[in-house]
Amino acid sequence: MGPVSTTKMSSKGQVVIPEEIRHRLALDTGTQFIVLAEDDVVILKMVRPPSMGAFDRLVKKAKRQARAAGLTDADVSAVVARVRKQG
Repeated sequence: MGPVSTTKMSSKGQVVIPEEIRHRLALDTGTQFIVLAEDDVVILKMVRPPSMGAFDRLVKKAKRQARAAGLTDADVSAVVARVRKQG
């Protein structure tokens, strides 16, 4: 864990992330976060798309798991069609 800083929440619920942390994590305007809260703890987790390599690995893993579960391309197409009709 890096340096610790303090900040305050504005009347609009906005919290400033200290400059040192923004630079260290390469946070830019528009960076999106997931906000988690439990008791008196608030956690901000950056939301960033995976790299193409990570995405390709995820797709390959999903295909292996589907194959191991006995799913066919037709099964997947049927589920996608059913979900699209519900939307």
